[in-house]
Amino acid sequence: MKYLNFFLAALFLLFAVVQFNDPDPLAWVLLYGFVGVVSLMAGFGHSNRYVLLGGLAVILIWLIVLIPEFVNWMKMGMPTITGSMQAEEPHIEYTREFLGLFLCGLALVVHLRHNSTKRKGNLPG
Repeated sequence: MKYLNFFLAALFLLFAVVQFNDPDPLAWVLLYGFVGVVSLMAGFGHSNRYVLLGGLAVILIWLIVLIPEFVNWMKMGMPTITGSMQAEEPHIEYTREFLGLFLCGLALVVHLRHNSTKRKGNLPG
């Protein structure tokens, strides 16, 4: 699990770095940076259930706000969102944001599950 944590840390910190050219960079740098730091700390054996739950709460609220846009994209027949780095249509940016949030949430759920299993004594430190 340690290597997965370090991989996730590197991945999400890289995601944070490439967000500086985003239309709303601060929110995304903070979010990806948060998940990267949480992953890095987990790699060193430090994890806090309440920090993970707080991060998941923020992500869940943000996802709920974007659900209508994601559903709209699906109703459009899921047109490509990878044509170019510039989002010419609003659905492209919203869909990318939704998927980014989903990845962040997934990483935090992995950490939370590992944290819960570790606390029960089923895994070594």
